[in-house]
Amino acid sequence: MTTQDDVRRIALSLPEGTESESEFGFRVAGKQFVSLWRERVDPKKPKVPNAEVVVVHVADLGEKEALLASDPAKFFTTAHYDGYKAVLVRLPKVDVQELTELITDSWRLQAPPRLVEELERP
Repeated sequence: MTTQDDVRRIALSLPEGTESESEFGFRVAGKQFVSLWRERVDPKKPKVPNAEVVVVHVADLGEKEALLASDPAKFFTTAHYDGYKAVLVRLPKVDVQELTELITDSWRLQAPPRLVEELERP
C-alpha cells in the first residue's frame, strides 16, 4: 500500500522534479507528470481531489489498455481520459516498487532528453 508521501518522495527524487505550490502535483521542465485525480462526488458541485488516486502518463494507448486489463483493482480510467495517454492509479493497491516505475515512466515522457540521459547514466 502506498500513500501521497510515497508519491512525493519518488517524484522529488527525479531530476528537476518539482511540487506544485497550489495543489498536489509534480512537474518537470514545466510539464506535469503526476497529479491527484479530481473526482465528481456530487453532480451539482465541482470535482474534488481524491487523495487515494493519482494520474500518470503512459507511452501510448496500447500501454494504457494493457495496464487497465492487467489489474482493474489498481488501474482505471474515466470518460474524461478517453483517448488520452494517462491512467488512474489507486495508491492503496500498488506497492512502492510498482509506483516508482509508474511515476518514473511518466516523468521520462515529460522530461527533456538531457534529463532522461542524466537519469539513465550509471
